[in-house]
Amino acid sequence: MQEHVKEQINEIAGRYRTRRSAIMPALALVQETVDSLHGDILMEVANLLDVPEIWVFEVATFYEMFHTEPVGKFHIQLCTNVSCMLAQAEQLAQHLETKLQISRGGTTPDGMFTLTTVECLGSCNTAPVMMVNRDYHENLDEQRIDDLLVQFRQQMEH
Repeated sequence: MQEHVKEQINEIAGRYRTRRSAIMPALALVQETVDSLHGDILMEVANLLDVPEIWVFEVATFYEMFHTEPVGKFHIQLCTNVSCMLAQAEQLAQHLETKLQISRGGTTPDGMFTLTTVECLGSCNTAPVMMVNRDYHENLDEQRIDDLLVQFRQQMEH
């Protein structure tokens, strides 16, 4: 882990009464600099925060926002909970699988896209919805998804 990241983690930890409270922001910070939060990284975060490794592991594996395996440049997370399901999320998931030629949980061979389904993105009033990296895309249909995929590919060309 880079030295400036370690310094930032210590600075973040200083904002809390207990260092355990800094686990989530520390993991979010580290995830921006590594391809995944694998075991060695989790142990290093635990050591920096002086907390048991299991606490860091529990947080990293519980929350969908943390990735313990590498993901593509564009991580597509499609909501499949009730509101999205009723708004045809399953058909959109199948459409994405066909367009990207991967199954849910898979990453395209070029490392550009990872497709996962998630339980809830908290945007039921704009269903169906997906989050790509940190950006929400709402009121989806197949054409909108196709347009977004083109945009993402174009971003990589520039």
